[in-house]
Amino acid sequence: MINNDNIVALATASGAGAVAIIRISGPEAITIAASCFKSVTKNKELTSQKTHTIHLGHIVDDKRTIDEVLVSIFKNPNSYTGENVIEISCHGSVYIQQEIIQLLLRKGCRMADAGEFTLRAFLNGKLDLSQAEAVADLIASDNEASHQIAMQQMRGGFSSEIAKLREELMNFASLIELELDFAEEDVEFADRSQFKALVERISFVLKRLIDSFAVGNVIKNGIPVAIVGEPNVGKSTLLNALLNEERAIVSDIAGTTRDTIEDELVIEGIGFRFIDTAGIRETEDVVESIGIKKTFEKMEQAQVVVLLFSAEEFKTENQRLTVEIEKIKNRFPLKPLVIIINKADILTTTEKESINVTLSAAEGLQYLLLSAKTGVGVEELKEKLIGFVNTGALRNNETIVTNTRHYDSLLKAFEEIDKVKSGLEMGLSGDLMAIDIRQALYHFGEITGEITSDDLLGNIFANFCIGK
Repeated sequence: MINNDNIVALATASGAGAVAIIRISGPEAITIAASCFKSVTKNKELTSQKTHTIHLGHIVDDKRTIDEVLVSIFKNPNSYTGENVIEISCHGSVYIQQEIIQLLLRKGCRMADAGEFTLRAFLNGKLDLSQAEAVADLIASDNEASHQIAMQQMRGGFSSEIAKLREELMNFASLIELELDFAEEDVEFADRSQFKALVERISFVLKRLIDSFAVGNVIKNGIPVAIVGEPNVGKSTLLNALLNEERAIVSDIAGTTRDTIEDELVIEGIGFRFIDTAGIRETEDVVESIGIKKTFEKMEQAQVVVLLFSAEEFKTENQRLTVEIEKIKNRFPLKPLVIIINKADILTTTEKESINVTLSAAEGLQYLLLSAKTGVGVEELKEKLIGFVNTGALRNNETIVTNTRHYDSLLKAFEEIDKVKSGLEMGLSGDLMAIDIRQALYHFGEITGEITSDDLLGNIFANFCIGK
């Protein structure tokens, strides 16, 4: 997959703007740029300039001047891709962008594929595969937590941890392989007690990384929160209050929300995806029935369920409250559930105390009296939601796995290490354990890119934006 041609692409977002950057990478990148660049300083040739320098001049096509630009030079191997790289900063007119790119194509470049600059950085040893994937995560990050994780992985935190484990395991694997060459002498080069301690440690680290995926996945993709309840209890009003905008239609007419409405909110650096669902009730309306069916589907997919009741229903009695809560808990026993008594502003102090007594009787139940209309209690709800996310690892800057491919490889490596552990306990011969050790090393190598295939690289970099 190593290409020796020259690629070009727009590195900034498409469309008009103040400035655009066009990136070239390849062995003749500097020569190609020099062929259409005329410096404001007489007789200055780009090919003779030092690396990491910037030059003011014009991009010209024969005698026609296209734009005044700044050209940045990055010579191999001290560039992002490890090749000669040129970045042309031009004015952000779409016409100017296209004219320069078309000129560079005529001069010997070809259009870069999605993620090809980062692919070349990987192939030239500037990044390992997990760091390259973190580049895409960093570009896609839309909150503080996902940004922090992507930065930590791009700096090599995750890959260095894996590389260290792989190196230690490989050292012992080499000793065990050596034993196989001296099988007739019945000698042991690998100290079994030290090997057992290493396997235990590797198993512990892998288990921690695997467990971190539960946190990492929701941080990367946002935590889905389903807002459910009967019609007219204030679900849409609560969504609007959380987002601080009129996102959902609010009406006194029951069944206004026929479909789910979703929007995102960042709370303390963590992304939450709030889903306002159709009210749950018995209905003969075909369209509303479809909406109610979708409500249960969204509850199934959600990480947290917020169940709303209207305070109006419980001014006199609140027995139905416990019945409805039990229905939801029985249907989704493992999901975190927050009970909201909305429209609490209409309750008297005595009525609030009565509801508190009822809810307090349910062990481990998270509940809150709230007024979505006035906003009282909305901040407390946000605090409860953030409490469902284990942010300890994030605060301590621990390695958190967010990539499904990494997670899959870690699971497979853990299975093989578990087999090695069992083999040590059973006193299996080195040749049998060597098979499992090789497989564990293989799965470690898949993560950092020591072991790759063209199909794997194609799948990974196809998800990148062109120009990166």
